[in-house]
Amino acid sequence: MRLNRGYLIVFEGIDGTGKSTHSRLLGDFLAGRGISVVRLFEPTEGVWGQKIRGILKNGRGGVTPEEELSWFINDRREDVEKNIAPALKDCQVVLLDRYYYSTAAYQGALGFDPAGIVRDNETFAPKPDRVFLFTISPEKCLERVDGRAGEKSSFERADYLEKVQRIFDSFDDPVIQRVDTEPPVAEVHTRIRDAVLKLIGESVS
Repeated sequence: MRLNRGYLIVFEGIDGTGKSTHSRLLGDFLAGRGISVVRLFEPTEGVWGQKIRGILKNGRGGVTPEEELSWFINDRREDVEKNIAPALKDCQVVLLDRYYYSTAAYQGALGFDPAGIVRDNETFAPKPDRVFLFTISPEKCLERVDGRAGEKSSFERADYLEKVQRIFDSFDDPVIQRVDTEPPVAEVHTRIRDAVLKLIGESVS
């Protein structure tokens, strides 16, 4: 099934809200309907993304907030150039786990201007067609994260996540659709699936 244009669909929210799960479920669903899908995530596995992942795992150490923000920007520029823009040009659906809204929220919680971060990113990063912003309490998210295998991110602190959540709550871009992800996964997936089918319905040829 060929689309007449590409679509950029972003999953946002604090850690533990279900972004990766629902990106995978939506990708499988669309692929099952013959729609070409590219699943991506940020930070990427590129050079800048690996530097960021080092912070997530080990803490910021001597890295300043300004340096950290520049790494996110550099990583995204590379992602746009190498992955996002080519896939959109090829009329594919790009499912992206985190984008510049996360940068605005997480770095905003460190004292940067969230609106300024969004504006700066939109000078080079394609605006999403839809952002599914997952909403669930930071306490519930931390419970989910605690149940994961492996080490916790250095960002996963209740006080910090509460600040991040407040910034996410302040976003009012019309492309954003807020989704409560506390209900069963299948129920949430159905809501997301139906919204995406409506979004791309007129573009199917």
